[in-house]
Amino acid sequence: MTTHQKQIKYVSIVLVCIFLLIALFPIYWMFNTSLKSQFEVYQRVPTMFPKQLSLDGYRYLYSRTPFLRSLLNSFIVGISTAAFSLVVGYPAAYALSRIKFRGRMVMAKGVLYTYLIPTSVLYIPLFMLVSKADLSDSLLGLILIYPTFTLPYTVWMLIPHVGSVPKSIEEASVVDGCTRIQTMLRIVFPLAKPGIISTCIFAFSMCWGEYLYALVNISSSASKTYTLVISGLVFGDIYPWAQIMAGAITACLPILLVYMFASKFLVGGVTAGGVKQ
Repeated sequence: MTTHQKQIKYVSIVLVCIFLLIALFPIYWMFNTSLKSQFEVYQRVPTMFPKQLSLDGYRYLYSRTPFLRSLLNSFIVGISTAAFSLVVGYPAAYALSRIKFRGRMVMAKGVLYTYLIPTSVLYIPLFMLVSKADLSDSLLGLILIYPTFTLPYTVWMLIPHVGSVPKSIEEASVVDGCTRIQTMLRIVFPLAKPGIISTCIFAFSMCWGEYLYALVNISSSASKTYTLVISGLVFGDIYPWAQIMAGAITACLPILLVYMFASKFLVGGVTAGGVKQ
């Protein structure tokens, strides 16, 4: 390695470390704030480290609010919506990617345009739909609503992942006697699994942090998601930042665990050597 190449390598490492610190600083500041007292939070000069560690924000959040239950509610809604989006979206993406029929490109673009529709224009009609279905103020109502933005996203993202699987592998499976459905489930699905898992994670994330739909449709304490509980900590112009940041830090943990658990499945290159030349 030449001297110039070493210099480029060291500069790259330094830049990566700087950008990493910039990216992680907001998370550190949330954690730092969650360990401060209310008095220290509102001091004129902010402190980089708590002068005196305080867990009052966590104690209040866990014991005086339905936050832990709301985390479970958010997890149930997120997992259910992501699973439904996959069950419906994967066959749709496979059909749009692999099956040639009239209007296929129009339908594919229609999926994209549906995803690009602003969610704010759907609040009233979706609220009316849920109310007429007698599912208002329930988790099932949110599970019915959230696929309106996760399903188009899932279909649109899975189309290129399904298309990346070599057609020669499918043709070989047909020669071996597989039907179209068997090929879709037993051949293409495992090979496209990294893209499918990453898409499901993002669909889950979209539901996990959603606030406005939950605000419009949920009012009872038993059905609230964690975003509603955190926003409910604010009274007028009083912001209990220690409690809010404690909720934000706690809410980061489940989605972090999901990413860590799924990371071992996000391995590309599984189709290499799948068919002999």
